[in-house]
Amino acid sequence: MIANDTFLRALRREPTAHTPVWLMRQAGRYLPEYNAVRAKAGSFMALAQNPDYATEVTLQPLARFPLDAAILFSDILTIPDAMGLGLSFAEGEGPRFAHPLRDENAIAALRVPDMQSLDYVFKAVAQIKRELGGRVPLIGFAGSPFTLGCYMIEGSGSSDFATVRRMAHARPDLLAHIVDVNARAVVSYLDAQIESGADAVMVFDTWGGLLTADAYRKFSLAPMRVIVESVRDRVPAIVFTRGGGGWLRDIAAIGAQCVGLDWAVDLAAARAEVGDRVALQGNLDPVALLTDAATVAREAERIVRAAGAMPGHVFNLGHGILPTTPPENVAALVEAVHRTSRELRAGA
Repeated sequence: MIANDTFLRALRREPTAHTPVWLMRQAGRYLPEYNAVRAKAGSFMALAQNPDYATEVTLQPLARFPLDAAILFSDILTIPDAMGLGLSFAEGEGPRFAHPLRDENAIAALRVPDMQSLDYVFKAVAQIKRELGGRVPLIGFAGSPFTLGCYMIEGSGSSDFATVRRMAHARPDLLAHIVDVNARAVVSYLDAQIESGADAVMVFDTWGGLLTADAYRKFSLAPMRVIVESVRDRVPAIVFTRGGGGWLRDIAAIGAQCVGLDWAVDLAAARAEVGDRVALQGNLDPVALLTDAATVAREAERIVRAAGAMPGHVFNLGHGILPTTPPENVAALVEAVHRTSRELRAGA
């Protein structure tokens, strides 16, 4: 029994007293208490692989703000790390793999990892669930098979992932194998998170928007459909493709209960396009949180009103919260979303 199940009811497109709000990367570097735990852990990976630390930082934003959901603190690259690619995080440089997938032999040898090697994630889910005590739902997550493949092939972050896109054109067979293995790994990974207590799951397709339309449907959307079909009857599933605004109908058709929108998408137009088939999540520009409380409230109110009083909207950012975000602006955001949505429903 969850005391505040507004988020889950919104995913099911049921009426709610207010619009639920949670934020991508709501636990992270913008909070001084997070930075204190990170310093104590010694590194990002040491933090993420310690269930006690992961639980602590997952709960930190809920102690500050009346958010309507918690999201597991982890990283999307835990799966390729468990595949033996040698993940590390250099300060200020982002993720890096010691053994990227650069030749056919390495790609052919790719296998779904033993989920036991990711047990620290599932222990964290179970511990967070216990610590929440039924206050709000817990969201589990994974990277999309294509987005994972981007880092696995490129070996690090990139502005354009040109190596991956060349493979999509020149050797689609190799990319298809990578995303197929990743899809099976993500299914097992999310299954274990659900078994450990996750109330909903989200698939982050951060880089699918870089692909051509045909390549997106083949290498990103199709494997996400496989994942959604495996979990959607157990817990609600959210899919989010950054840069996927042109494919909303296709995304809404794969069976997920909710589709995430980046900040470039007009929320009212998106609702008109997909109707009431799915809930929609989003979509404040994260940069708006770098302004001031009055501006944040105004922009939040604009999005809530664009969504209207019809059930099925979860407020979120159009991508992850930025590290330089003032915490007081997050407080203003949550207050504005709750207040405006309650007023909107009262007047409907």
